[in-house]
Amino acid sequence: MNRLLAAALTAAAGAALAVAASFGVLALINATPDQLNTPLVTYETPRTPENPGQGR
Repeated sequence: MNRLLAAALTAAAGAALAVAASFGVLALINATPDQLNTPLVTYETPRTPENPGQGR
C-alpha cells in the first residue's frame, strides 16, 4: 500500500508541477512587451503628374 500511495503522490506532484510551469510560461509571455510592427523593406511612391512630390 505504501508504494501505491507513493506512486499516486508522485503522479499528483508531477501534474501539479506541470500545471505550475505552464502558468509560469504564460505569465512570462504576457509580461514581454509587444514588438513594433516596422517593415523591413519600404518602397518609394513613383512620381507621376498627379503625384509630383518627393515620394514618401
